[in-house]
Amino acid sequence: MRNQRVTLQDIAQLADVTKMTVSRFLRTPEKVSPETRERITKVMEEVGYPLEEARGPAKAPRIGILVPSFNNQIFSDLLAGIESVTSAQGFQTLVVNYDYSKEREEEHIINLLGYQLAGLILTDSVHTLKADKYLNAAEIPVAQVMDLDDPHGRIAVGFDNQQAGYDMANTLLASGKQHVVYFGSMSDARDQKRYQGYSRAMNERGLTPVHITPNKVSSVSIGAGMLAMARQLYPQTNAILCTNDDIAVGVLQECIKLGIRVPQDMAISGFHGLDIGLATTPLLASVITPRFEMGKVVAEILLKKIRNLPTIERVDLHYRISLGGTI
Repeated sequence: MRNQRVTLQDIAQLADVTKMTVSRFLRTPEKVSPETRERITKVMEEVGYPLEEARGPAKAPRIGILVPSFNNQIFSDLLAGIESVTSAQGFQTLVVNYDYSKEREEEHIINLLGYQLAGLILTDSVHTLKADKYLNAAEIPVAQVMDLDDPHGRIAVGFDNQQAGYDMANTLLASGKQHVVYFGSMSDARDQKRYQGYSRAMNERGLTPVHITPNKVSSVSIGAGMLAMARQLYPQTNAILCTNDDIAVGVLQECIKLGIRVPQDMAISGFHGLDIGLATTPLLASVITPRFEMGKVVAEILLKKIRNLPTIERVDLHYRISLGGTI
């Protein structure tokens, strides 16, 4: 049995190295020279200090995940899909929130790449120049989810946000409404693409696109305030396309409060098909997106890349339009 009084300091002295070198040898032996590795190993064998016990149990490989918000069901569903695959295959997830800040995302990307990660999953396609340099230099597979546009050739799993905005805008216009206003949120890349799709639909009919955005995380209360602003600035407004169901529910509640008939006087659409929109009366129209499935598929592809198995690297999981009772 190993002498319990033998310490790492004792081993360091006997091997004529520092205690820090012994610790480094136990954590990351590849970072210690072959001669030093051999000397430390020999000392440990002589004093009966089991090498595997000293190193401890092997850690499960980790997948880093960056999300812009912990307070949004969109990303909760996405994470559930990812972990349905990673946990079943012995991987751990390390999830970091950057609050829609490009600077914080950059900082977290750099920090995460300093860990011994097996792979990294991003939820945005646009990053700072410095963050992109680190990502491009990374020696691990990197994936982007919830969109398809990635100029760097990384794994991409999601849907066409611009086309989704275009299709829902056309759905509102086809209902007979002409004065459709777009309600944004944080003006992130996905939000901007939906607005571009909406604008294309409006322009094709000779109508003027109108964009209102608070640059805040979406919420029900923000939706109510945005409706008041739209009615003041654009009194002819009779339809609203929201970038998120939270905002759309706020608009719907305010319409009911003010006695505005939905959809006769005001048509309303949300985005993502969240649970909150399924509990309203009338049922909220929305673009239904497969968040859980996106997480599941991106994790499956990433793990195949980690294991050097053949796999596709771009998957369009599409979306569908739900008319609910608000169009």
